[in-house]
Amino acid sequence: MEERTVLYFNLLGSFMCREAYRGETKNSVVPDKIGKKALSFLQYLIVNHTRNISSEELIELFWPESNSSNPANALKNMLFKTRSLLKIMFPEHSSLILTLQGCYAWNPSIELCLDSEEFEKMCLEARKQSGKGYLDTLLKAVRLYRGDFLSGNDGDWAFSMRRYYQTLYLDACKMLLPLLQAEERWTEMIGICEQALAVDFSEDTFVVCQMQAFIAMGHPERAVETYGAFRETLWEEFEIEPTEQVEQIHILADSMCQNNMEAKDILKLVAEGEFDNHAFFCTFGVFQSIVALEKRHLSRSRHSTALVVVSLGNKVTPSTDARRLERVLLEGLRTGDPVARLDASSYILMLSGASEENARLIMERIDRAFHKAYSHSRACISFRVSALEPPAVQVS
Repeated sequence: MEERTVLYFNLLGSFMCREAYRGETKNSVVPDKIGKKALSFLQYLIVNHTRNISSEELIELFWPESNSSNPANALKNMLFKTRSLLKIMFPEHSSLILTLQGCYAWNPSIELCLDSEEFEKMCLEARKQSGKGYLDTLLKAVRLYRGDFLSGNDGDWAFSMRRYYQTLYLDACKMLLPLLQAEERWTEMIGICEQALAVDFSEDTFVVCQMQAFIAMGHPERAVETYGAFRETLWEEFEIEPTEQVEQIHILADSMCQNNMEAKDILKLVAEGEFDNHAFFCTFGVFQSIVALEKRHLSRSRHSTALVVVSLGNKVTPSTDARRLERVLLEGLRTGDPVARLDASSYILMLSGASEENARLIMERIDRAFHKAYSHSRACISFRVSALEPPAVQVS
């Protein structure tokens, strides 16, 4: 039986192609000067190489009625360009795209092999396996993903498929990382996390695994750096804080950075700390711990403590007014008052020693200070005050 020619197309990452025949592989060059629409048209034919594609389908996708007075002629011209392009890429083949009755298809004597199809196959096969075969197949799949599906193609059809392959890839990474962690393959974990975060930078699973790998390798300072970059990006893009799990890993890494200090140095560090004359800004998780400790103090004292939720109205400048409010709170409250962010436009704070009435007076002063400093802001500050109650005494 005569050996068939195989055309290989890389669709994950940079669009590339090569030809294999009788054991020899030859790279093919995609011309630089090719229009985006013509390239997208060719890529659509490649992706759908296993079926006949009707003229109606191509016209509906690439020439909606509102954009072309003669879509049939436009399709005819595009096919001529596509065949000319394929002739440049594979000069030894003249009839790669066949015209059938009302549709188009690839020449059946030529086999097409796509890295995206191979990647999908591996991801689906891995879910049926176990043990070493499961790990090896996942590794092959993850390594095959060299970038997003047709990353330079901004067509709707490519975007939907891109999201599909991204989901497959991220799921494969999530399945693979625990297996690598069990075998203490830290370097591979870090590399996979870096590539996965390039696909979805907000996925905390990969940040946690990357930080854990750095800690296991004895580089807690790199885990701290990873946390800092992740936290900054997360706030800039979504105005949210890292999850509690990320915070806990960060606390561990940060404490390990100090593990070479002597006891007296640690005591000095804790006692002296940084002091900036502002209220104490912290994460919501830390805020909860402070409130829990305050409730214990209240059970042994007669002091009053108030919790306050401060919010901005709808007519605000995103991020800008929230940062302004944060600044006024930190500068206007006492140095011992903890403040935490709830979401993009609201904060929660604790006023130790303040009754509900005093807390309202304090917040009215904060409101005046905000509008005095930012008179042009359209923000309307509202607040809700609640007394912090000590824990109920259990009677045995």
